[in-house]
Amino acid sequence: MGRYIDDILQPGEKVLYSSNLHWVVYWKGILGWIVAAVLFVGSGVNPALTLAGLVAAGVIAVVAFYFTVVAWFRRWTTETDVTTLRVVHKEGFITRRTFEISIDKVASVSVDQSIPGRILNYGNVIIENMGDDEQKIELIASPLAFRSHITAR
Repeated sequence: MGRYIDDILQPGEKVLYSSNLHWVVYWKGILGWIVAAVLFVGSGVNPALTLAGLVAAGVIAVVAFYFTVVAWFRRWTTETDVTTLRVVHKEGFITRRTFEISIDKVASVSVDQSIPGRILNYGNVIIENMGDDEQKIELIASPLAFRSHITAR
């Protein structure tokens, strides 16, 4: 399965920059795996709680696995690209949500980063086109570089 952008490029159009969701989308899965590991190790400390600790660790590990797979699939099926002619964003696999904005029609590009976002280099990008319509791309990796590729002409 190829990338969405490769299927929709126009003749003479080139990809200038590609980005993806930041790895921080895995935070629920990571937290779940940590809690499961703590419960697993802690179940060996108190013999009276061993069975309960192992069961709780197993249940939380299953939930953590679910969150990890969901985040991986979301990250795998999301593409964000800047080409010489437009900005293209695609989410989803079977049900697909896309938007394309011509570079000439982009009125402004805003970046919203929290403190953890600044430290880990992720954030939200809001692209406003000439028709006062705006599109938000959440949890994108390197949002300032993405914005620079849109605004630098």
